[in-house]
Amino acid sequence: MDSGMTAAAPQAAEILERIIGAASGLVVLDSPDALALIGQFRAVARNTGQAMYLWQPDTGLGSLRDAHVRVPDCQRLGSALRYMQQSMHFGIYFLVGLELPLSAMDATLLRQLARMPKEHLRRVVLIDVPAALAEHLGDLTVRLNSKDSSSKRLRLRDGRWLV
Repeated sequence: MDSGMTAAAPQAAEILERIIGAASGLVVLDSPDALALIGQFRAVARNTGQAMYLWQPDTGLGSLRDAHVRVPDCQRLGSALRYMQQSMHFGIYFLVGLELPLSAMDATLLRQLARMPKEHLRRVVLIDVPAALAEHLGDLTVRLNSKDSSSKRLRLRDGRWLV
């Protein structure tokens, strides 16, 4: 395993923990390199077996774990959002390439996904969305940044302080 992957996997795993722990079902994730971040999430999905999916305008909704597996009838955003809403299983759904204007139905579905009950844990993660869309969704979303913005917590181990 190369050093880039070893550094990337903990970052992606830490971001996933923050996504899963989010108070809302809808997360806006800002990242300077969305493609690299998706690659890291793909590696985590393959190693852990987590149910993670990626929606892109050109390819539709597909599994991150198995790149060739596509969800049928989920090419359009509205169809993919309805699938996410009706799914009864845990899942993290990454949406990349959203463009404005969204249809009224798509915006409504995003708001409904943000308010989903806690017992059906699923997260919809909008990566690098236009600022106007993030502002429009407002308080329904949890905003995260892929850069580690939390302060490092020191731990005492064997008489030494570790980061």
